[in-house]
Amino acid sequence: MRFPLLNVWDSNGVFFVIRHKDNLAFHTVKERELPEDKAQHVLIDEEIELSNPQSKAKYPGKLRRVAVWDEENKQTIELITNNFTWAAQTIGDLYKSRWEIEVFFRDIKQLLHIKTFIGTSKNAGMIQIWTALITILLLKVMKATAKFGWHLSNLVAFIRLNIFVKIELQKWLDRPFEDHDKPPQKSSQGDLFPDYS
Repeated sequence: MRFPLLNVWDSNGVFFVIRHKDNLAFHTVKERELPEDKAQHVLIDEEIELSNPQSKAKYPGKLRRVAVWDEENKQTIELITNNFTWAAQTIGDLYKSRWEIEVFFRDIKQLLHIKTFIGTSKNAGMIQIWTALITILLLKVMKATAKFGWHLSNLVAFIRLNIFVKIELQKWLDRPFEDHDKPPQKSSQGDLFPDYS
């Protein structure tokens, strides 16, 4: 396990939830009470300290160990975190959601072709990240509302091809391979320099 990295994250106020290995050497400092009505799949919730001298030198602080039952895969998942305030069930759910999070960011990288940052300042990087997040969310909303069974990659490719075509978006999303009437040419945009003569 990368305890030096976890220690850096903890020192900077970053929370982590990771799966721990079976051979993790630790001793229990405190057993945390499990609320019976809420923690249906939580088996263990305890505060621990690492007992291996080398590991303890790399991460001297306390950790929280949570074991949850994964009903889908019929297995126990043992996790460690540095967050002592979230409910144990929340920690288990967060770990289970990690694949969806990874897929979300993979979609951003692959579909929007964001491999490097265009700007060098923090502000430029944040603008690019927020723009990518908004774009991918809009694409996922379009996919979810369309009657046609789009794959996200196909939807992105077709939008790129039709970006300057005037069509009614929802009709096109529902029936992409049919001929559609062009929208009316009437424009509600005002003139920037009206002629008052």
